[in-house]
Amino acid sequence: MLALAAFLGACATTVDHRGYVPDQETIERLRAGVDNRESVTRMFGSPSSVATFDDRTWYYVSKRTERVAFFNEKVVDQRVLAVLFDETGLVSEIRQYALEDGRIIDPVTRETPTLGRELNIIEQLFGNIGRFNNAGN
Repeated sequence: MLALAAFLGACATTVDHRGYVPDQETIERLRAGVDNRESVTRMFGSPSSVATFDDRTWYYVSKRTERVAFFNEKVVDQRVLAVLFDETGLVSEIRQYALEDGRIIDPVTRETPTLGRELNIIEQLFGNIGRFNNAGN
């Protein structure tokens, strides 16, 4: 019975929340033509991302995922708030997107390449044989 309980406990769903999108009441307080970048930062904080080619669109992204046991995680909910600014820095438009509106945003899944060469297991195990540091003598 104990082994069965441990097995079933390992299959529990893990829910993970990432990012931030403010609630609807806070979004409704944002006024186009009145609020600027400073007031948006005060209300919402720093954006999750800024548009690639100019800084006139700020994105606030929130994603909720679920994972069961060892299976890949599945995106259950995603919300994106896009705040667009005009040339003077005032809010010109506010757009909201949900998971059904487009692609899943996954900004940080790639790995950063490191300099150097890849070592195989033999090189890692025996690579330092014969290398001693005599700097202390």
